[in-house]
Amino acid sequence: MLDVVKSTSPSIPFEVTDPERIPAARYYDEEFYKLELERLWPHVWQMACRLEQIPEPGDWVEYSNVGRSVLIVRTENGVKAYHNACRHRGVPIAGGHGNEGGKPAFGNCSSQGFVCPFHGWRWNMDGENTLVYGSHHFNKRQLDPNDIRLVECRVEEAIGCAWINFDDDAPSFRETMGPLIDRLEAHNLHKLRAEWWYQTTIPANWKVAMEAFMEGYHVMTTHPQLQDAVPNMYDSRYRNDGPFSLADPSLDLAGNIEAQLLSMQRLSEGMAGMLHAKELEIARSLKDFKSLGIEFPEDVNQALMMWLGVVQAQITAQLQANGEPVPDLNTVCQTHPVNAVEFLMPHYFLLPYFSSFSAYRIRPTGPEECIFELWSLTTFPEGQEPDPVMEPRVLPYDSAEFPPIPRQDYSNIPIQQKGLHAKGFEFMRLAENVEGMVSNYQRIIDGYLKGEDPKKLAEATQKLGGNFDGPILELGF
Repeated sequence: MLDVVKSTSPSIPFEVTDPERIPAARYYDEEFYKLELERLWPHVWQMACRLEQIPEPGDWVEYSNVGRSVLIVRTENGVKAYHNACRHRGVPIAGGHGNEGGKPAFGNCSSQGFVCPFHGWRWNMDGENTLVYGSHHFNKRQLDPNDIRLVECRVEEAIGCAWINFDDDAPSFRETMGPLIDRLEAHNLHKLRAEWWYQTTIPANWKVAMEAFMEGYHVMTTHPQLQDAVPNMYDSRYRNDGPFSLADPSLDLAGNIEAQLLSMQRLSEGMAGMLHAKELEIARSLKDFKSLGIEFPEDVNQALMMWLGVVQAQITAQLQANGEPVPDLNTVCQTHPVNAVEFLMPHYFLLPYFSSFSAYRIRPTGPEECIFELWSLTTFPEGQEPDPVMEPRVLPYDSAEFPPIPRQDYSNIPIQQKGLHAKGFEFMRLAENVEGMVSNYQRIIDGYLKGEDPKKLAEATQKLGGNFDGPILELGF
C-alpha cells in the first residue's frame, strides 16, 4: 500500500487516511459537503462557458454554481468575468436564477448594458457604471466610480472555454493543470465546436457521478456492447494478468479490423463526439486493407496498429481537405498523447478518440444531488461553423433519449448513491493500479479542505493529467 506523506494541517471529517479506501460518508454527509462549499469550490478553476457562446463584443453568459453567479462577457479587449450582483443592493444584474433555473441565461449588453431589474442601475461590458437612477439622492462617496464598478472575477481562456476562479491568489489555470493543456491544444481542442449539449439532474453526490468516468474497469458490465465488440482488448487490460493487447490473437488482421470497426460504431452511436460519424465513415472506407498497397507485418497486433495509423492519416487528410482544423493525428498522438479520458479538477472531463471529443461537466446542488452536462465537440470547415449551442437539452436522468453510453452510466449512479447508505458499508475499496484517480483526486480535495499550500495543490492536480486507469500516486502532502 502507498505510504502517504502525513500533513500537519488540521484534521477534517472522513479524511482519506488509507489511499485504497474512501470513506462512504464523504458522499452524503452534510458537514463534509459544507466544507467543500467553503474550502474547495472558492479556490478551484471552474469551466464557466464555451468561448463560441460569446463570439461578439457584448455577448455574455451566466455561470452559476454552489450559490454563486458570474457573468462571462466578451469585451472589445478580451473576455472578462464579473460577480453577478448590483453594486446598489445586490440584486443579480442578469440571469440570477442559479442552478435552480436549469438553463443558463445569456444575451448581449452592447446597446443598453447590464440593467439591474430592481432600481435600473446600469453597467457596460467593461464593468463601468453608466447610470444611477436618481443619483441626487445619494451621498457623493456612495457613487465613487471605482467603488460602484462591477467586481471582476478571475477568468482565463484555454481549450475553447472560459475558466473562472474566485480565489485571486490561486495559481493560474495553466499552472494548475500543467502540461495537459498543451497536449489538448496540440489536438486543436480549442478549435472544436459543440454540436449538441445535454443536461440532467442526478440524485447522487457530485463525486459519485464523476467517479463513474475515472476508470474503464466498469466497461465489461456497464457497457457490455463495447466489451462484446473487442473482448480481448478489455480483458487484457482488466480481467487477465498479462500484457495489454489491442488485437485478438485468435483473429487474423481482417477479423481484428472488423472488431475494431464494430467497436467504433458502438462508440459513435453511444457518444457521438468521442468518435464522430464522419470519422467512422472514413475508417470503414479502409476496411479492405489489402487494397491499400501496404505490406503489413505478420504480427497481428503490430499490423492492427499500422492499420489504425492509416485510419488516422486518412482522417487527418480528408478532414483537412474539407477545411476542418484537424491536426496531424499520427504526429500529435506521438508528441502530445492524451488518454481515453482526461480529467480537469474539479469537475470537467474530456473523452477523445480521433479528432472529436466528448465533454462532461458536473456541478453539485446538494450533498446527494448534482447537475450533469455532456457535449459533443467536433470540427467544422473554418468559416462555416454553425451557430453556437446556447442552451442544453434538459432531460430526466433516466430518459431513453440520452445516447446509450451515458444512459448506461446514469443507470448506476443513483443506485450507487443509495448503496452508500447501506449498513456496514464504511468505505469504497479501490484497485490501486486502475482506480488510482479516484483516490488521487479525493486526497487533493482533502488538501483543499485542510488549507494546504496552493502551489502543492497545483502540483498534485497536474498529476491527474493522464491518470485515467492509472495508479494511486504520491501527492506531496
